[in-house]
Amino acid sequence: MNILFTCAGRRRYLLKYFKEIIGGSGKIVATDMQLSAPALTVADVKVQVPQVYAEDYIPAILQICKKQLIDILIPLNDLELPILAERKSDFEAIGVKVIVSEPRVIDICFDKYKTAQFIESLGLKTPETYVDYNEAIAAIKAGRLNFPLILKPRWGSGSIGLEFVDDFDELEIVYKLNRKKVMKSILATASVDDNFILIQEVIKGPEYGLDIVNDLDGKYRGVSVKQKLAMRSGETDKAITVDNADIREIGATIGKALGHIGNLDCDVLERDGEYYVLELNPRFGGGYPFSQEAGVNIPKAIVAWVKGEDVDDSIFFPYYDAMFSKCDILLNVGQLQNKT
Repeated sequence: MNILFTCAGRRRYLLKYFKEIIGGSGKIVATDMQLSAPALTVADVKVQVPQVYAEDYIPAILQICKKQLIDILIPLNDLELPILAERKSDFEAIGVKVIVSEPRVIDICFDKYKTAQFIESLGLKTPETYVDYNEAIAAIKAGRLNFPLILKPRWGSGSIGLEFVDDFDELEIVYKLNRKKVMKSILATASVDDNFILIQEVIKGPEYGLDIVNDLDGKYRGVSVKQKLAMRSGETDKAITVDNADIREIGATIGKALGHIGNLDCDVLERDGEYYVLELNPRFGGGYPFSQEAGVNIPKAIVAWVKGEDVDDSIFFPYYDAMFSKCDILLNVGQLQNKT
């Protein structure tokens, strides 16, 4: 079985997990804009591709799938999920199973304002969220929204454009600056509405990361809960798996209602004993290895499901109180090619 990872970036560990599952029965192929991406050091075949919004991006990925006889395609970047969801049938036509949810699901997760509305529709809590600047100002003056606030791109990725503000002056300045920053970044293409900056209540308290697993038919199968102990550049740096039935129930509620496929990376914040769902990312997140190292094995499940086999739900629940920390390693990523 041959597996392709697109926008592989720094997800070296994920490629290793899948490589352990397929063993010598297939190969790992990975793409990135830069051949120096760390994850490519694990791949059997590495290919440089255009950026995701380039006109020749999808044709390039399709050509790789044909040439490398790919069975499974696993995207790892938020920005390419809507594109691949819309073009999924093109890949299925050549026998490739794309592990990406349907466009409806991607839209709910990628648009953080729709995420908040979706969470509220389930009867769950989410931070107070606004996309209209004037409505946010009115809410602050009415006492429905209080400083500090966080501003971030409505269609964002990672920690790009996250800013905290403590008063009206900062809010006005940062709001205008963030609009300019987004329009100068790769996020500009995804920002399809003029209200593309999110203004949100800050929830202070413990933060949790969930890996919510559905099978390839969108049926809920399990959830792993980790308490985040440290963050770096928007990703979990240290975490411990926890036995929290209330948060597991939140994960189950979301998984059953959303109907995503594969892994859903979810952030939950706690304040005064109540839980607030912050974000939904329908892909493997940076916190996934904390689940895998504690006994969860989503790669095993995905490979089995594509083969038409099934797995026991126990592999989606970790053993508890397992604490892990990431560390940096130096990799030889090859030599810079001289251009003439």
